Amino acid sequence: MNFKNITVAGSGVLGYQIAFQTAFHGFNVTVYDISDEILEQAKGKFNVLGEAFKKDLNATQKQLNATLKNLNYTSDLTTAVKNADLIIEAVPENLKIKLGFYQKLSKAAPEKTIFATNSSSLLPSTLAKKTGRPEKFIALHFANEIWKHNIAEVMKHAGTSPQVFDDVIDFAKAIGMVALPIHKEQPGYIVNSLLMPLLSSALELWANKISDIKTIDKTWMVATGAPMGPFGILDVVGITTVYNINKIAADSSKSPIKIKVSKKLKKEYIDKGKLGTTTGKGFYTYPDPAFEKKNFLK
Repeated sequence: MNFKNITVAGSGVLGYQIAFQTAFHGFNVTVYDISDEILEQAKGKFNVLGEAFKKDLNATQKQLNATLKNLNYTSDLTTAVKNADLIIEAVPENLKIKLGFYQKLSKAAPEKTIFATNSSSLLPSTLAKKTGRPEKFIALHFANEIWKHNIAEVMKHAGTSPQVFDDVIDFAKAIGMVALPIHKEQPGYIVNSLLMPLLSSALELWANKISDIKTIDKTWMVATGAPMGPFGILDVVGITTVYNINKIAADSSKSPIKIKVSKKLKKEYIDKGKLGTTTGKGFYTYPDPAFEKKNFLK
């Protein structure tokens, strides 16, 4: 692995975290997004993220200053990718948007550049043809709050070069991740294959009015010793992402319960701007959510 220049495409919930984490570990990072206005918002988020790195990782101000120097910004795709060894795509979780992005990216990027998608629900083989370089295309998936939940799921598709697979695993380790190699395509990778049944069941219990949010979370926390329940996890994942995944499932399966969950999420949370930890309000209110209070489990 000889990566030096990394481009992160998309500065949303995970994109800006990936960019900052990578820059923190000494790589030259270019942050690309569709407008300068969005990039300005990302710069503000980096300052907040720096405080989290101080608190959770004991990062020094010197390290954070160096991190910010490693970050560059552009809304011009050709400029963003001209020297890239690796591009990590973190654009919205929408097949049409991603396919359109890769069509443009394949023409703009140098031949050497490896492409990695951070998609949480789309298999790399779904996108591989549009990349124009399927042998240099792979999935590299991070969990939210990546500086704390530092896993990187590295999943190849049937056409991925073994060398690319090994290089991206090495890169993940180089930015402080615990690399999790996945040798065959699997919807949901490892983490979501384990986690999604839990979160889906919690949402269905809530949508069907079987029980309330706090009781469902309390049940899981007391029964397993987990530090948070499924709705606390959903706030961290981000309710927009949760809604998008449920909406895709509802549209494809026509499942009555998936439709009910999607409608309830949109009406009670998305439309009200309650999107989880990033907005300070979701199923809980932050920074002091009820599930962290002393008497929650009683």
